[in-house]
Amino acid sequence: MKATLVRTSARLLLVPIAALVAMLMAGAPSAHAATDVSQIAAALRDSPVYVDPAASGQLSSADAEALADKIEAADKPVFVAVLPEGYPTEDLFRNLRTETGVTGLYGIRLGDEFDARADSSVLSNQGVANLVASVQGAGDPKAQLNDFVDSALRNVGGSAPSSWSDGGSEGVSAGGLIVLGAVVAAGGAGAYTLVRRNRRRHEEEQRAALEKLRVVVDEDITAFGEELERLDFHPGEPGATDAMREDYERALDAYEKAKSHMAAAVKPEDVRPVTQCVDDGRFALAQLAARREGRPLPRRRPPCFFDPRHGLSVADVEWAPDGGAVRDVPVCAADQARIAEGRDPLAREVATDSGSRRPYWEAGPAYGPWAGGYFGSGLLPALLVGTLLGNMMATSAYAADYGSGYGDFGGAGYEGGDVSGADFSGSDFGGGFGGGDFGGGGFGGGDFGGF
Repeated sequence: MKATLVRTSARLLLVPIAALVAMLMAGAPSAHAATDVSQIAAALRDSPVYVDPAASGQLSSADAEALADKIEAADKPVFVAVLPEGYPTEDLFRNLRTETGVTGLYGIRLGDEFDARADSSVLSNQGVANLVASVQGAGDPKAQLNDFVDSALRNVGGSAPSSWSDGGSEGVSAGGLIVLGAVVAAGGAGAYTLVRRNRRRHEEEQRAALEKLRVVVDEDITAFGEELERLDFHPGEPGATDAMREDYERALDAYEKAKSHMAAAVKPEDVRPVTQCVDDGRFALAQLAARREGRPLPRRRPPCFFDPRHGLSVADVEWAPDGGAVRDVPVCAADQARIAEGRDPLAREVATDSGSRRPYWEAGPAYGPWAGGYFGSGLLPALLVGTLLGNMMATSAYAADYGSGYGDFGGAGYEGGDVSGADFSGSDFGGGFGGGDFGGGGFGGGDFGGF
């Protein structure tokens, strides 16, 4: 009986001591003491595929290695464990996710049955259920697991954990080093290079998105600076009050913070606090202007939906994007008048991937964080529902690439591949476990126990 624990692509292949003992002593699955979940988790932190010694007949070493290489080459947080029939199942997914501590999608083949769970930040519960249902009934473990992984890689968000390529666990045995040499000689170095290339490509895409976004944000910061200059307020001018000076100080602070945040931005989601600062500063200026002119102080409202540079909105009006449903959007006085007259509002147009200029809600995904800073998580989903940007933000992969916390567009939390330890939603990894019944009486049939 052979233990299969694959770790290719310059990762050290580490066989748990308990698994080695079981391999030497076990004569049949019934004589095999169940591998501890912590040992399975340790193996998955080093490699995306784990095959228990007592289930080595389910998936060969070569097939497991090929499956692991496929996952690593795609740079996605997909974990696969192959366990023997009769393995204890109570709270298995929850415990495995806790012990592994990495955000991702977890699939388990147990005997002849299969099920999966995932953090909702990388794939929705319904998405997991659909993946599982699509591979049910496949009797051949190799075919089933490959089908599952192929589908998962097309749908799951996030990146692979760094532990798959950073040298792995400490305390590697001499035998592990020997296996590593054999793996590298067999082409593991090439797979490792592919993984690194995929990660570099993803980082380059993020940088390109940020640079495109930087143009828009710099325009916003510049426009806000011009508003500060036009106001021409001097703290020592006749009639200036402490309240006016405080408003002005808040506006100046917001302006400087916006520039500082933008200078430090390294990915699109870093833009969100920039536009939050600009919005805060504009409100402070609106209050200052009202005090100087003796008008009632404005109440806090979101900026104009069509272009936040228009300033605070004055009303909500009905509007629908091309082919979309009608919704209420906050507008400035000028756009309110245009819509009332049957004219198009003055929409903020930005560069798209094709090089053309379109309203930001019809542009690329990077504009989600930009809009999120202005409109917040409570308002944004309702404003963008049915638009191209809104549809992008509704996908499971969006939070992993462009940040989370945009209301109904995707939950807050860790991105795929992040080390979160036990900080994850228990509901994502529950679904009816209990009493040793995998899936609450529905394991293998796509029944997720209330998902």
